[in-house]
Amino acid sequence: MSFGKPDILTGNMISDYVKGKQKFNYPLQVQHGIMLHRAIDSFTDSHMATKQIKKYFQPRYRLYAGALTDIVYDYFLANDPAYFPDTGSLLDFTETCYALLQEQQAWLGPVFGKMFPYMRTQNWMYHYRFHSGIEKSFEGLRRRALHITETHSAMEIFIMHENDMLPYCHDFFESVKKFSAHTLSQLEQS
Repeated sequence: MSFGKPDILTGNMISDYVKGKQKFNYPLQVQHGIMLHRAIDSFTDSHMATKQIKKYFQPRYRLYAGALTDIVYDYFLANDPAYFPDTGSLLDFTETCYALLQEQQAWLGPVFGKMFPYMRTQNWMYHYRFHSGIEKSFEGLRRRALHITETHSAMEIFIMHENDMLPYCHDFFESVKKFSAHTLSQLEQS
């Protein structure tokens, strides 16, 4: 969540690729985005909804259940009419994000900077709304993970329990939105 702020968006997007004190190499607002992303990660990991959704994946995927749950959140958010009332609004949102990130190219870093053109041209964020997009995200996780040999089972689990996961996601979205706004406010006041 970046609340329409390009520097915060940049920090959010690159956070996973910025290690430890490297965050101090970035402008203050990008640092805030990095710290916000990390705070959201901690909040997400400890949220009851996350714990419930992880239970579906844990028997097969153990420690990677949390990463799979994050992808599930992307799917439900992209399909939530409270945030994106139609496909056009999601498409506008993703194109705005990509344009803002393009303007922040100098701060994307080597890893995210190399990945960004593919993310944009293939519109990964828009395709989260489809099962095929989630399947590609699961497969991307498999390529990066040391101990996942396949994600076909993850997709089967997701499809089988999609309706069961939905209420947890709605609970999570409302609480993470409030948490993010409060955390960003605190960061900007510090």
